[in-house]
Amino acid sequence: QVQLVESGGGLVQAGGSLRLSCAASGSIRSIYFMGWYRQAPGKQRELVATITSSGSTNYADSVKGRFTISRDNAKNTVYLQMNSLKPEDTAVYYCNADVRNRYSVNNYWGQGTQVSVSS
Repeated sequence: QVQLVESGGGLVQAGGSLRLSCAASGSIRSIYFMGWYRQAPGKQRELVATITSSGSTNYADSVKGRFTISRDNAKNTVYLQMNSLKPEDTAVYYCNADVRNRYSVNNYWGQGTQVSVSS
């Protein structure tokens, strides 16, 4: 089994910054895709940013130029640096990863961390 544990959420004023972390642990041979998604109240979960094992990144248009995703493969950890935060960034942020164990590749979700941006 694999666990993804997010941290770093909180309350910040508009224009501020937060850094989210997500650490994977458990039965891990390698991690392919890692990403961050978010879900605001009353809305569907949406992609924020993704990063492959080789470091290729992809961002939602709404966060381009403000958010940066990165990963530390040695620590099985993915980060999301969020700058110039806006009230519309308020949501629960979820970590997601495709993890290879000894027998298969499975997709996992973290429990989520709340990010609240006040105007």
